[in-house]
Amino acid sequence: MELELTGTAGATRLRLKVKAGARRNAIVGVHAGALKLSVTAAPERGKANRAVLALLAETLKLAPSDLELVAGPTSPDKTVLVPLSPSAVRERLGAG
Repeated sequence: MELELTGTAGATRLRLKVKAGARRNAIVGVHAGALKLSVTAAPERGKANRAVLALLAETLKLAPSDLELVAGPTSPDKTVLVPLSPSAVRERLGAG
């Protein structure tokens, strides 16, 4: 399955499927068009969300503050706004 990226004005919407409380922080792959991640942080008081943004920022070579969680703060299905073009996101993720 290919990663679905939605371009917006100067940015990209990236859908995520997150497993919190995992054994390690990792990008696992793509599931139903969403980037699948696992983080060790527990899903409480925003810890998992911060871990997700940190892992994604490190992978994309951005600061965590550059990323914006725009949907799904309490759900495993999240959407993040990335200040890069879809092609740049795909390239930095090694997905194309």
